[in-house]
This record gives sequence, structure tokens and C-alpha cells, in this order.
Amino acid sequence: MGDLARLPLLEKAPTTHARLLAWVEEVAELTQPDRIHWVDGSEAENKKLTDELVEAGTLKRLNPETFPNSFAAFSDPADVARVEEQTFICSENERDAGFTNNWMAPEEMKKKLRGLFAGSMRGRTMYVIPFVMGHLDAEDPKFGVEITDSAYVVASMRIMARIGSDVLERITQTDAFFVPALHSLGAPLEPGQADVAWPCNPEKWIVHFPEERSIWSFGSGYGGNALLGKKCYALRIASVMARDEGWLAEHMLILKLTSPEQKTYYISAAFPSACGKTNLALLDPTIKGWTVETLGDDITWMRFGKEGELRAVNPEAGLFGVAPGTGWGTNPNAMRAIAKGNSIFTNVALTDDGGVWWEGMTEETPAHLTDWQGNSWTPDSETPAAHPNSRFCTPIDQIDMLADEYYSPDGVELSAILFGGRRKTTIPLVTEARDWSNGIFMGSTLSSETTAAAAGAVGVVRRDPMAMLPFIGYDAGDYLNHWVNLSAKGNPGRLPKIFLVNWFRRTAEGGFAWPGFGDNARVLKWAIERLEGKADAVETPIGFVPTGDSIDLEGLDMTPAEVESAVRVDADEWAAELASIEEWFANFGGSLPAALQSELDGLKKRLA
Repeated sequence: MGDLARLPLLEKAPTTHARLLAWVEEVAELTQPDRIHWVDGSEAENKKLTDELVEAGTLKRLNPETFPNSFAAFSDPADVARVEEQTFICSENERDAGFTNNWMAPEEMKKKLRGLFAGSMRGRTMYVIPFVMGHLDAEDPKFGVEITDSAYVVASMRIMARIGSDVLERITQTDAFFVPALHSLGAPLEPGQADVAWPCNPEKWIVHFPEERSIWSFGSGYGGNALLGKKCYALRIASVMARDEGWLAEHMLILKLTSPEQKTYYISAAFPSACGKTNLALLDPTIKGWTVETLGDDITWMRFGKEGELRAVNPEAGLFGVAPGTGWGTNPNAMRAIAKGNSIFTNVALTDDGGVWWEGMTEETPAHLTDWQGNSWTPDSETPAAHPNSRFCTPIDQIDMLADEYYSPDGVELSAILFGGRRKTTIPLVTEARDWSNGIFMGSTLSSETTAAAAGAVGVVRRDPMAMLPFIGYDAGDYLNHWVNLSAKGNPGRLPKIFLVNWFRRTAEGGFAWPGFGDNARVLKWAIERLEGKADAVETPIGFVPTGDSIDLEGLDMTPAEVESAVRVDADEWAAELASIEEWFANFGGSLPAALQSELDGLKKRLA
């Protein structure tokens, strides 16, 4: 074991935390690394690691004038996305994993994983990354320690979470509980064996043990499979913690809106992938007098405050966004943040002057690029220049429109929660829920039509409850029931109002019924005016929709009649929708909350 054999581990460790030391020693004995490095999160450390990654060919340093302190990485073509089919929730009882998750008995899975991890770090450095999700000064900071043999993971985690010496010091001082998150590329090196630019293993496992709050990830170096603070901890494990401790861990953005009267409102919103989430999180409003700031684009933790108000915090420190479709025309706020540098891009294309490019970044396509697989590329090439799931990893504090409240340890009080899908018909542009329970029903039946980007047939309606389908760490019915029951902890007068939105509705002619992007601020304005009792609405069987003249259309080439068409509830479409919802609810079996079944029964009666 290299210098491990010569120097006792405990003498070198910068902590006295007994459980952490015992775990690090256990993992080192299992995985057999050459060296152990405790990550301190410093600039000097990051420079050394990125220099080594450039030398190894894993990272390519970009042009410092256009992308300062930024790098591009190119993964193995078989390691480009989350591996949902190899993602497991190994709860003690199979019933607790529910129908949305893969399950294996914990002991059987541990046996399998121990076999895979045995010697998996041989010839490599084992990095120990102490991190905290959310704020170090939060009332109840949520700690984790990721052990990995990937320096690319260390460099990326430094952007996505708060890591290093300060965090380790607090874990040590308070003898804190931490989530042990173990990651290996599964690519040991024999003495003298040359490494590859992107080591990984054909066999991949992303495994969560909810009762012991632990994560094991093997074989992938990519994104959410390897940055274990993100989906694995902040959603799957955190959702179980939240169930047990009485809060919510959700796949949501957080926005701050300020009216012309200087009144502020905070909104969280859940959208399945490819439904405009990042664009809404970094919204440029088109209406006079309103300003929008962001607190986060992906994950929100919500808990009730001392007065029964629902408070939200973004536990992440970076943006890990899908690059294609993010451009100067569609999302200038994201592009300005990226242009400041300090970013890691994965599987994008390279420009001839040492920059990066992806589809949708600029109006004009460059005449020549090097694609994500290293091939010469021109606009005549038949394949995309950047992989469809290519990513930018950028510090959140580089966003000009970041709200100061992002830094507040106890978060912000939510005024409204939005659920948004992607449907050509049926679902109106915006609908206000009748009450909290009705809003949860809207979230539980959230749907989008599959796009070309998703595997399977195009145009099929896919249900995605609260946009959490791949991320619920326990039984989906129990998860919805947790939402239903949690309202009892809140002050009824201060519960956020819930709205369902659909920016993608089409007209009879096939065009978009709503312009979207910055104009979505007009829908948010209507929602806020509903909270204030100022905007008109029409009651329909599914909830309250705007009247034609209650949405601010000033400066927009759109008529009240066109708004009415965009929010119309069609009885025939909804008859088909009811059948589809019944089919979806049948999956839950006995764990479907009674409140949601009665919401469905009530909707049927109102539609009849």
C-alpha cells in the first residue's frame, strides 16, 4: 500500500474524529490505494490537482483570455450520463424502496460491492473530501465525506459544494454525523501500467443504503454518478433524512422576485429535465419594474420555520448545467457566469482558438470545431459537436443576479411553489391549485412528453412526481404522503400557494401558445397578484386559470383571446388525462395517499 504501509494512517490525518478515521482506514484496507490525500480545498491544492490532470490528459486548459482558469474534459463514450438502470436504493425492506427504484437486499449488495472495490484504487491516490451541503453555520448542517480516486471529482466537488479544512474542523469539533460517500473509478493500475485520460469501468453501480445514510458508487467518473454530494446525497439520501426529520429535499430552483413597489417574493419550482428549469432559474424579465434574482437552479431543501412558514435553502455551491441549449440568446445570465471562468466543461466541443462551444451557445455555428470525441467537425458533420448531455460546472457566486439571501443559513420564506411539465395540449399555461392537497395532486401527476433527447418513443406522456422520479430515496407513495402530512406542521395562513405551469402548450396550428423565456415573468406576476388578491381568475374543474386580460400583455404581440386559448380546459382532453392518471396511480398500490385518491375522485366529479 505504498506509503500507507510505512506511515500509520492515523498519524497523518488532520482530524481526531474517531468514526471518520475508522471509515477511512477501512476503505483504504479494502481499496488498497498507493497514497491518501486529505483534501483541504485550497487554491494551491486545486492548482496542483488541475495541473496534474492537464498533464495526464484528463483536462485540457482553455484559452485564459476567453475562459480564465477553465478546463475541458472528455469522458469515455460509455460514461456520459446518469445510469438509472444501475442506480439502487437498498433499504432493509424491499417495500420501502417502492416501484420507482431498483432494489437489492443490503447484505447481498454489500457483498457484491466489496468484491468490486477490493483493490480498486491500487496505483492511485485516495482523496478524502470533507463537505457540507448548505451552510456551515446552518442550525443543522448536513455533512458528508466523499472518498474518491478521481482528481477530476475533487476539482468538480470544489465547485459544487463547500469542501475542505473548515468543514473538517467543524465535523471534528462537533463530533458530527456525516454521510459516508464512497466512489471509485474501478480502474486500478498495476506497477508500470500507463493510465488513460478517462479511467472508468464497464460495470457501474450507484448504490444508496438509506437507513445507514451511506452511498457507494463504482465504475463511473461522470457527473451525478461521481459527484456524490449532488443527486445521491442532496436528493436520494436527503429525502430519507427529510422524511425522518420532518422537512423536504426537492429537485427545485429558487427565485426572488421584487415588484415595482419593492415587495419581495420567493418562489420554488420543480421541472422535469428539458422543461426550461435553468432558463427560469436565471430569468431575465420582460415586464417593467420587476426584478428577478436567483438562489439556485436545481436542488432546494425546505423546512418549517419557527412561525410555521416554509423556508427554502439551496444546499449547493455551483451550477452543473446541461450545456446544449444554454446560449447568449436564451440564457445570458448563465453565459455571463460561465464567461468569468473557474469552470470545468465536460463533453463539449473545442474551438480552434482554445475555447468551448455547444449547440445553441451562439446564433452562428463556427466553421470548424473539434467535437467531444476529438474528431474534426464542421456544420456539415452528421453528429452533434457537443454531447447532448454535455455539462458546464461553474461556481454559483459568479452569477450576477445571485440574491444576497443565497448566503442566509436559514434560507427564505416561500410564497409559492410551481410544478411545470411539457405538454402540447391538455395542461393550461398556468393553473392555481384549489388548496395545498390539490397542489400536491398536481405535483404527483406532473408530466412531460418524451422528447428526442429521452430514450424511447417521442410524444409519450411520462409521469414524474414533483420532478423527483429518479431521485426519491424511498417509496414514492410514502413520499407523497410525507408532502400531504407535512402541512400539519405549517401555519395554514402562510403555506405557499401551488401553481401548475406549462410553457410548452401548442396552438391548433402547431405553434407555441406562449412565447416563454423572459415572458414567463408575466405568468409569475399573475401568480403573485393572485396571492395578493389582485388578479382575476376563472374557476375550472382542475383549478383557477387567468382571465384573458389578467395577464400583463404590455409590449407583447398577443391578445387576451390568445391567453384564453392557452389556458382553456378541454373536457375531451381531460377525459383521456383522467384515464392516464388512474393508470399512473395504480402503480402505487396500497401506498397511494388517500388524500390524492379523493383529489382524483373530486376532479372526476367536477369534470362530469
